[in-house]
Amino acid sequence: MAHGALPFFVARRYLFSRKRISAINLVSAISVVGVAFGTAALLCTLSVFNGFHDLIGSLYTAFDPEVKIVAAKGKSFAADDPALEAVRRLPEVEAASASYTDNALILFRGNPQVITLKGVDDHFERVTGIRSILYPENGTYQLESAGLSYGIPGIGLASMMGSVDYGSIQICAPTRGERINLANPAASFNAEDLYSSGVCFAVSQKQYDEAYMIAPLAFAQRLFEHEGTLTSLELKLKPSADPEQALRRIRQTLGSGFKALNRAEQQEDTFNVMNIEKTMAYFFLTFILLVACFNIVGTVSMLMIDKRADVVTLRSLGADEGLIFRIFLCEGSMISFLGAVAGTLLGLLICYLQQTFGLLSLGGSSGNFIIDAYPVSIHPSDVVIVFFTVLIVGFLAVLYPVKYLTRRFL
Repeated sequence: MAHGALPFFVARRYLFSRKRISAINLVSAISVVGVAFGTAALLCTLSVFNGFHDLIGSLYTAFDPEVKIVAAKGKSFAADDPALEAVRRLPEVEAASASYTDNALILFRGNPQVITLKGVDDHFERVTGIRSILYPENGTYQLESAGLSYGIPGIGLASMMGSVDYGSIQICAPTRGERINLANPAASFNAEDLYSSGVCFAVSQKQYDEAYMIAPLAFAQRLFEHEGTLTSLELKLKPSADPEQALRRIRQTLGSGFKALNRAEQQEDTFNVMNIEKTMAYFFLTFILLVACFNIVGTVSMLMIDKRADVVTLRSLGADEGLIFRIFLCEGSMISFLGAVAGTLLGLLICYLQQTFGLLSLGGSSGNFIIDAYPVSIHPSDVVIVFFTVLIVGFLAVLYPVKYLTRRFL
């Protein structure tokens, strides 16, 4: 037998001895179970964070485009910029929609309300999934007809106005380049009438549902006095296009005057907060896992005391202190490994059951939340990270104690 394999062989015999079941075997089993439950808890927690991340991402998918082009400096840019025309012609781009977005004021039944007016062109429904989030579901997506401009509010904004059938509202925006005349404020604002289309949209995100109003692009440009300019160009990629490669090519085509943002970058603040929460949960549960791994130290200590006679025999056969140390270090590492394997399998099973049956619900009754049960999404990278985290934490937890106990007792 190779000298390097001897520690593993002896440690395996100590851990899986079939001659008798002793207290040490039971304590070893308890240590494995402790590490396994810590591993499963860590994996399940990270998978729940992934589930919420994917859920929120899917909500934004219906309203946010795959790629959004904005100005690198300033707020708006020329609609006929050659770089934008070059992007439209890229083979990876299936559709492009021009947009102008800014804050405006609506006057409805004497109650002023600041909103975000998003003016879009006829291609907006091709670039986004706006039709899939309309309410009522059998409503018609319509922004212009017979010379009239129609507005589609978020469901929260429609609720503030009392109904989706609000008739018509007056939308105001400050006159460009002029200060507000306090003696006659009305003279300092542009005002346009926007008519109800009989529908609203529901993204299930407060920032959109309670503040946004979709209107025709020409209407918004006229209201804000920005004809011929845009605040964003929104793109839909072809299904066959690789998103990362397409994004790199779009950025190369645009140059330094524009920024191309994917969906995660469009909602950077939201996803950054979620990533920070996930990271903090990872470190917190890793600390708990470290505490569970200290049970292994007690197991190895009992084994050392129990196997003093074996150590004497090994020393008589020529084993030095380093070999004895590696035997019991391998023993502790094997317990960590078994716990990691069992915990990973247990965590995957729990996640599968949660995905399939929704065992852990979010509320007492259905309909209180967007979904009824905690969302779970298993990412292979997280499985690998959790598995090796357990191995590393388990190894570090027993490294110094085993070295000290080897010198102290053996």
